Amino acid sequence: MGLHEEATPVPIILVPGFWLGAWAWDDVAAVLRTDGHDVTALTLPGLESADTDRSKITLSDHVDAICDAIEAAGQPVVLAVHSGAGVSGYAASERLPGQIAAMIYIDSAPATGAINPGFHAVEMPLPPWEELADDGIRLMSDEHQEIFRQRAIPEPGAAVREAPVLTNERRRGVRSIVVCTSNTSEEMKSMIDKGYPWLAGLAELRDVSYEDLPTHHWPMWSRPVELAAIIGAAAHRGS
Repeated sequence: MGLHEEATPVPIILVPGFWLGAWAWDDVAAVLRTDGHDVTALTLPGLESADTDRSKITLSDHVDAICDAIEAAGQPVVLAVHSGAGVSGYAASERLPGQIAAMIYIDSAPATGAINPGFHAVEMPLPPWEELADDGIRLMSDEHQEIFRQRAIPEPGAAVREAPVLTNERRRGVRSIVVCTSNTSEEMKSMIDKGYPWLAGLAELRDVSYEDLPTHHWPMWSRPVELAAIIGAAAHRGS
């Protein structure tokens, strides 16, 4: 490689959180592809359409789908996961730690347990709008609120109640970046120190850094350019 040649960035895999499909990443993916990145956005099993049978979808199916995408890339990848995908994403890093150049948790964290182990229904529909207020739903544009309402798909119940299988200690060494949108990085660190269960996985990582991107829980819609820049920088660093 010549002195002025840049290494090709590693491929990027984008995994949406609950109720979302690959479509949620359209704006971010477009920016990344314009910048020359190889991007794959996933729709996890059971989230294809409202008519999909979710009764037999398990958390392992979600993990398998992510791992299949990682292996299809044929080289280490940047794996960016949003919100509830911190469960399946962290489990994927447990299975394939050597094939992940960096994990990016977007208003999320590496989950060591189930989101809601007491949830027993076949699926979890998008909650009433007022229940999402704490996630900043009302900070979204009217256009994005309408898109969310129209396109949200119920989450398979198993993805909500099942815990990831974590036995490979190598997962703790995967380089990880937490993009803090609903809370600042200092607030996140304080919650880790206080033992918040949903952040327990962060305490066990050996290589973790934080990026502040103030907005609401869905930065792929409100700040796609800035989010793409963070993800793209990780892909360049991983090359």
